[in-house]
Amino acid sequence: MQLQVEVLNQSELEQVHDCTLRILMHTGLRVESSRARKILGEAGAQIDENKHIVRIAPALVEEALRAAPRNFTLGGRRPGWYWPMNNGDCTLLADGEARSVVDAETGERRAGTEADWLKATQLIDAIDEIGVYWRMVSSTSPQDSLERKVRYWRSVFTHFSKHIQDSTETPEQTRWLLEMLQIIFGGKEAVRALKPLSFLLTPVSPLVIEGPYTDSYLETIDWGIPVAVMPMPIMGLTSPARLIATTVQGNCEVLAMLCLIQAAAAGTPFIYAPALSAAEPRTGRYTGGAVEHALLAVCATQMGRFYNLPVEASTGGSHDYQPGIQAGYERAINWTLPSMAWPDILVGPGLFEGSTVLCYEQLCLDVEVFRYDRRLHTGIGTDRDQWLEEVIARTGPGGNFLTHPSTRDALRMGEWYLGNLGEAEIYPKKLNLLEEVRAQIERSLKARQPLPFEAHVEKELNHLEKRALAFSAEKSNRQEIHA
Repeated sequence: MQLQVEVLNQSELEQVHDCTLRILMHTGLRVESSRARKILGEAGAQIDENKHIVRIAPALVEEALRAAPRNFTLGGRRPGWYWPMNNGDCTLLADGEARSVVDAETGERRAGTEADWLKATQLIDAIDEIGVYWRMVSSTSPQDSLERKVRYWRSVFTHFSKHIQDSTETPEQTRWLLEMLQIIFGGKEAVRALKPLSFLLTPVSPLVIEGPYTDSYLETIDWGIPVAVMPMPIMGLTSPARLIATTVQGNCEVLAMLCLIQAAAAGTPFIYAPALSAAEPRTGRYTGGAVEHALLAVCATQMGRFYNLPVEASTGGSHDYQPGIQAGYERAINWTLPSMAWPDILVGPGLFEGSTVLCYEQLCLDVEVFRYDRRLHTGIGTDRDQWLEEVIARTGPGGNFLTHPSTRDALRMGEWYLGNLGEAEIYPKKLNLLEEVRAQIERSLKARQPLPFEAHVEKELNHLEKRALAFSAEKSNRQEIHA
């Protein structure tokens, strides 16, 4: 029997849904995109154009839930790699958008660089348990020009061969990204079929669908690109100071976006992905270390399963800012509970201080915790051949099972999880744990096999970059003239 954690019963899940419907119908959300308001209005929502408030009736929510597909598969560039959603397995998504990097040995921090981004991206590409990309660290160099965006996307698809989850900031950027997808994957229909990219949308808590990112996504509506909707309410700051109320609010924000997306293009692949979290109440900061984060992640996974939608859940982290005893126990607790709820995608490895500081060593430690959690989720096998009644009888009182073939078979089939880090030897240890992790990182990077583009794809991408540079220069000249 597999181990599955739940914190809400069926009646409580239904109450969350009912409360969500009442809030969406009577309170509504502020929708800052005029295009989104128009789509929702045409679908039957009540629109207050003066205040930008949109109220959504239960019938529209139920229609959107019926339209969303329950099963689809995420793909990537790597031959043979794919990830079926809502299929009973879980992969990791590397946490993202850190601005700093911490040296785990000295505790010193420095600003992130392009070299850090490259190392982190190649490392997560080499780790099998991580199937989905976010940008783990941003350099301090400007990233806002179009040519830099195009160059960045090209680098992402060059160095990460599994599934990419990312966003654009303007509809113009989206059009360039879609053109790049066509070049790399062989056309629009190939992109629709493979689904190498999912779009991340993050409504603003409480109850706001902002404009630019929403309009940027809406440029993709006839491409069948999956969308993960991830509001980030923080209990006590941007959501009420109750776990169940935070769950309700996050559910409102996700289902409102579901209504918009399915009204724009029914059947668009949708990932239920609220990142529910809790503030540190003594300081008002968000660090990710609150144990309540783990409970909220289970709530989020359960609500997604309640709707039978694919789920992307977020783990907690630690109040500490580097690997150590405190980070060890806080992160283990905050990882194990969400893992036991077993979403399709689990967000979280590698970052400290509210996802602002990257630590390579912690990335690998978090993945190792997930491996332990995966074994816990597997549970206890109870098929007839697992009971070994005859083996017990033959060995008899006072016997020993160490050399019995069933013990060897158990090791080979994974009855024990044999960890990849740490030592089970007697004292003294040969290496400390961080030294061992660093050695593992170097081995992983050395063993990674690059996946270069074919020559004709490189040629077209070179041309796309040149066009983006010329476009940006022309746009800058026009702005200077008008100024």
